[in-house]
Amino acid sequence: MSEDWAAVAKAINERVNELGWRQRELAERSNVSQAIVREIQHHVVERRRSARTLESLSIALGWHPQHLLFLLQGRKPPETDEPISDSADTVWSRLDSLEQRMDEITERLDDLKGDLATVIEHVRKNR
Repeated sequence: MSEDWAAVAKAINERVNELGWRQRELAERSNVSQAIVREIQHHVVERRRSARTLESLSIALGWHPQHLLFLLQGRKPPETDEPISDSADTVWSRLDSLEQRMDEITERLDDLKGDLATVIEHVRKNR
């Protein structure tokens, strides 16, 4: 499933302008760091964000808690009064994301292990 971070950024920017808020105000109201708000608003870093981050931003902006998540997934956002959907698809999607992240962490640890072995070898040679 592709993620549409540009749509998320556009929606946030339009809503912030509509409300007359600054970035700092959105960060404070949503309890999301200003750095993360900036990255999402300016669409400079496309990295997986927790559903809670998107939910906090959605609620602060007066939307349904899953508004930004649905936009990200290219789906029509729910109305504010609709119940929160907790479908099996969401669970599987989150598990897939966790698995992908674990693979990335494993690769980084393997790289560090190789680097550490090189440093140890270098130190032993220079004794």
